Amino acid sequence: MSVKRLRLEIRGLVQGVGFRPFVYRLAREMGLKGWVLNDGRGVRMEVEGAGPDLASFEARVERELPQPASIRSIRRSWLEPLGDPEFEIRDSALGGDKTALVLPDLATCPDCLREIFDPSNRRFRYPFTNCTHCGPRFSIIESLPYDRPRTSMKDFRMCPECRAEYDDPRDRRFHAQPNACPACGPRLELWDASGKALAGRDEALRRAAEALRRGSIVAVKGLGGFHLMADARNGEALSLLRARKRREEKPFALMVPDLASAARLCRVSAAEAALLKSRQAPIVLLGRRGDAGDLASSVAPGNPDLGLMLPSNPLHHLLMAELGFPVVATSGNLSDEPICTDEGEALRRLGGIADLFLAHDRPVVRPVDDSVARVVMEVPTLLRRARGFAPLPVPLGAPAPRVLALGGHLKGAVALALEGEAFVSQHLGDLETPQAFDAFTAASEDLRAFYGATPDLLACDAHPDYLSTQHARELGRRLGIEVREVQHHVAHAASCMADNGIQAPCLGVAWDGSGWGPDGTVWGGEFLAFKPGSVARVACLRRFPLPGGAQAVREPRRSALGLLWEMFGPDPDSWPDVASLRAFQERELGLLRHALDKGLNTPLTSSAGRLFDAASSLLGLRQVNRFEGQAAMDLGFAVPGDPSNRSAASYPFAAVARRNPGIVLDWGPMMLCVLNSLAQGSSVAEVATRFHNTLVEMILSVARRVGMVRVALSGGCFQNPYLLERAVGRLKEEGFHPYWQRQVPCNDGGIALGQVEALARGWTLRAEETGI
Repeated sequence: MSVKRLRLEIRGLVQGVGFRPFVYRLAREMGLKGWVLNDGRGVRMEVEGAGPDLASFEARVERELPQPASIRSIRRSWLEPLGDPEFEIRDSALGGDKTALVLPDLATCPDCLREIFDPSNRRFRYPFTNCTHCGPRFSIIESLPYDRPRTSMKDFRMCPECRAEYDDPRDRRFHAQPNACPACGPRLELWDASGKALAGRDEALRRAAEALRRGSIVAVKGLGGFHLMADARNGEALSLLRARKRREEKPFALMVPDLASAARLCRVSAAEAALLKSRQAPIVLLGRRGDAGDLASSVAPGNPDLGLMLPSNPLHHLLMAELGFPVVATSGNLSDEPICTDEGEALRRLGGIADLFLAHDRPVVRPVDDSVARVVMEVPTLLRRARGFAPLPVPLGAPAPRVLALGGHLKGAVALALEGEAFVSQHLGDLETPQAFDAFTAASEDLRAFYGATPDLLACDAHPDYLSTQHARELGRRLGIEVREVQHHVAHAASCMADNGIQAPCLGVAWDGSGWGPDGTVWGGEFLAFKPGSVARVACLRRFPLPGGAQAVREPRRSALGLLWEMFGPDPDSWPDVASLRAFQERELGLLRHALDKGLNTPLTSSAGRLFDAASSLLGLRQVNRFEGQAAMDLGFAVPGDPSNRSAASYPFAAVARRNPGIVLDWGPMMLCVLNSLAQGSSVAEVATRFHNTLVEMILSVARRVGMVRVALSGGCFQNPYLLERAVGRLKEEGFHPYWQRQVPCNDGGIALGQVEALARGWTLRAEETGI
């Protein structure tokens, strides 16, 4: 039988997952000759043998590939046989396009976990244990292709035993790039707040655990940066952490030792348990039990949910096994600043927060925060995309130029379009401080440099005052690249469509707090009709003024005030006596009413998020926010958790035909019923439920009129699980096909992906179709 030579060029998740060792072992087992290597686009191999054997080899590569590897495409070509003496793994090929999929950091595998708790194993209690199945990837890689010399492990020379594992094709550490052990790898140290070393190695870990037991705040360096940790049962320690971190009421995430510990604190479904234990190991939002242990009340004040995560790396596993109780594990930063990644930076920025620092000498190449997820309708849904998920790409619905998209202002992320995919960065936070903006610009440059890509276009939000927009313009001038703006809510809906791989026609429902409207108003309750090559605003919520503009975002009572003025006019005698008005001092209320009467700093908004704020204030739930979205969250929490206790009823509303947009949804009748219900003594739970139900019926009303079967739900309002589940259920009942985001967040963390998708599909909102 004649000998043939087959070249396979494989694209997909094939670097950092043990794919080359798998190919090597398979080829040797089958008696084939040739070689395999990494390149900037994936894995390339040439295999020589009999034709049937080569066909069987390729089939087994696709069928038996190791987890979590995945293949997106295989390019085949036939070559002249060369007579290689054996099969080998060759050094990576440098140069050329860089589009290989980079694996995210992965949670500790069962084999490594057994080793660190086995006293007879040489990695017993070693906090940097890893293999080809787990450990750091994205947080340590400096450039493609993925090999140790291009990672932050390059300065750690492997000892003979680690080198033997690395070179042994039978070992699961064969070509595991971060491979290390206590003799040759990174080491722990415990420092005081001045940077003085107090202990090293395992003693550092044990003393850090003892400090946490005593009520200290410890900054712990993990895979992608520092956590601030404290005993979740210690109210005094948490009060101190809140004061030092400047985080008044926003919930803290908790790390628990194991799944049993999570189940003692929260109700955990099978889908939620699987997500907690997954390779991604995100923070998972779970409904807390009524008897949720002895947690301090300040962990998540007034919140029926807890954000829990399991240990995701050996250091966390060892620390939690030492403690045996839940700890707060919040990002190592001051509020509105990026997460700290190196020791010197941590001492400078966290010195006033942490009492001690548990640090190590493996550099973090880029900050990677914890991902946050929730299971909605049995499907994991991301609310923050970072560790475990970034920078995996999302396929685009159409061919796209090389676009670098810079997202919005809050929950920042950037995206790069290459070869029909959008590589979406990790969560970068809100661009509210100079430090946050510096981290954002560094991340946008990092993504561009990582793939060696010079973009053909830059995409940004249409809001002229966003720092991301200003940076796009400056970068465009510097590089000589065209900058294109994508309207905020078009990007939201387009992001959902890309996430789900759906085509136009589609009705996009984009509900959030605010976004720049081309008509000069603040949008946020938008309905957009997407067709091939075009998009039009076909409906929106009735507008109302926001006294004080941006200040109304922080004070829901101002949204309520603007809504009352829109409903009842300027005569205060016609206004009802409600909690929102009583929340103001008389002089302040008079000044705001005057501003409304004169139209002074009272921008108009169609925002669903501000409507939620107004309702929350009128119901007496929240008058001043301590963190973004708090009032709207409180309104969602008011809906009974038990479906049997929820009303299915809704309030009336009006759909008013206009030229542009085609429909204005008038919430006035609904809000009159809300006020009357409160005056008649209806429960807050009943009113909150009917409010949500009415908003869903508004979505149904527009969907029926527009007549597009596919409906994409996006924007921060759909982080509200009851609103999302109710909308999806009702749309399905009426024969529509609803979609919501899963791979990227529906909040502004998905805007960059939507900007790329909108440019790929030619979706530009025309002025004549926006109400201008």
